[in-house]
Amino acid sequence: MPNRSDTSARFRVKRKVLDARGVGRVLRRMAGQLVERYGDDELASLTLLGIRTRGLPLAERLAVHVKEMEDVDVPLGALDITFYRDDLSVIGPQPVVKGTKLPGSIEDRIVVLCDDVLYTGRTVRAALDELADYGRARAVVLAVLVDRGLRELPIQADIVGKVLTTDRSEHVEVGFTSVDGADYVKLLERRASKTEN
Repeated sequence: MPNRSDTSARFRVKRKVLDARGVGRVLRRMAGQLVERYGDDELASLTLLGIRTRGLPLAERLAVHVKEMEDVDVPLGALDITFYRDDLSVIGPQPVVKGTKLPGSIEDRIVVLCDDVLYTGRTVRAALDELADYGRARAVVLAVLVDRGLRELPIQADIVGKVLTTDRSEHVEVGFTSVDGADYVKLLERRASKTEN
C-alpha cells in the first residue's frame, strides 16, 4: 500500500466512489447493522477498536451513530499493528508507532475491529495477533468501510460499507475529516510511467 505522500505521484484518480454525504450514509447503515446484530442485550458488551490510522476514525464515527440510535456509549480504542506486520522489514528502517490504547479489558467483550479498507487480509491478521496478547474476547467482529476483494488470507468482514471490484494495479484511498480534512472514498489507478509514453 503506497504512502499518502507519494500516492499522487504514482496514482491518479480513476473515479470518486463516495463523497462526504455518501460516506455519512454508509457509516449510518454500518452502525445500524451493528445495532440490529447485537440488539438491546449485547450492545453493552461491544468494544470498538480502530486499526490505526484510518480504522480509528471509522470506529469513532460508528460509536457516535450507535449513541445517536440507541443512547449507548460503546467503549472505543485503537490498535497499532506496526510490530505485528509480516512486512515490517520492508516498510522502512524506522516505522512510525502511534501506540495501542484499549479502553479496558477485552475479556468477555464483543470486539469490533474497524478498518478503512479490507484487501489482502494481512492487516486484519496482524490485528488479531495483537489482540490475542491482550486477552480472550468473547467474539471478534470485523467492520470495514470498503471491501475491495483480492484476499490473500481467508478473512471476511462481518459489517461492510461498500464492496468495490478492483484489480491489483488499483488503489483505494479513504479520507476522513479528522485525519484528511474531508470524508471520501476514491479509486486510484497507476499513472503511466514516462517510458510507457
